Amino acid sequence: MTADVAARPGRVEAAIQKAEAAGRSAFVGYLPVGFPDLETSIQAAIALAENGVDIIELGPPYSDPVMDGSVIQEATTAALANGFKMADLFTAVRAITAATDVPVLVMTYWNPVFQYGVDRYADDLLAAGGAGLITPDITPEVAGEWIAASERTGLDRVFLAAPTSTDARLDLVVTASTGFVYTVSTMGITGERAELDRAARTLVGRLRAHGAKRACVGIGISTAEQIAGVSEYADGAIVGTALVRALRDGGVSALAEVTRTLAAGTSSARPVHEN
Repeated sequence: MTADVAARPGRVEAAIQKAEAAGRSAFVGYLPVGFPDLETSIQAAIALAENGVDIIELGPPYSDPVMDGSVIQEATTAALANGFKMADLFTAVRAITAATDVPVLVMTYWNPVFQYGVDRYADDLLAAGGAGLITPDITPEVAGEWIAASERTGLDRVFLAAPTSTDARLDLVVTASTGFVYTVSTMGITGERAELDRAARTLVGRLRAHGAKRACVGIGISTAEQIAGVSEYADGAIVGTALVRALRDGGVSALAEVTRTLAAGTSSARPVHEN
């Protein structure tokens, strides 16, 4: 491992700080790797970076995506049918990070990492220029091997917190996470937005009380107005389905247009809290 490979910890934090210094919240954009094909998915991720996304969240397809909605499930199923292999993830990360300085986090279920080998996965992701992992289905108390690998490599580790999380769970998540805490919301569901927005606000407040330095809100956010709402109390908004739908329906050009529209919501308000 070269000195360069061991470098650049904290790029996710730096991206959030850069957005904050510009008077806006961070925009985290998700896309699956290999959809509709590997090369297009690379160009799509680069388009996110060129049109207002501060942090790219890249999702390798998985055969049992129980936490994903139908649009993302359909995309990842198509990518698997097209022959996606784990090596394609690192090829994509390498190509994206060669084209942009926007950090790339991999959003992955844990089983593929475990099967690949945690240390090998961390080393290959770092060598490709990746910034770290978001791990939705593993909790800090059973993630010792990954925590050790991330500390060795300087990769960020982003764990999830939900409105149902206990105070003890929030302590664990805040202590174990770097970059930001992925703050789960179901914001945007018809008829429930106001209640769910309050839940997200409350959860971010609880995370702050437990010492979280950065919290970004995701799941169900699909409009610039919703991003603006999140920006009032959180450090960033995470969007997935709206971007995947735009790519599916209109290709990279439509994705770029939707990304620009969504990015406008980040400057509507600035999170106010102590750094």
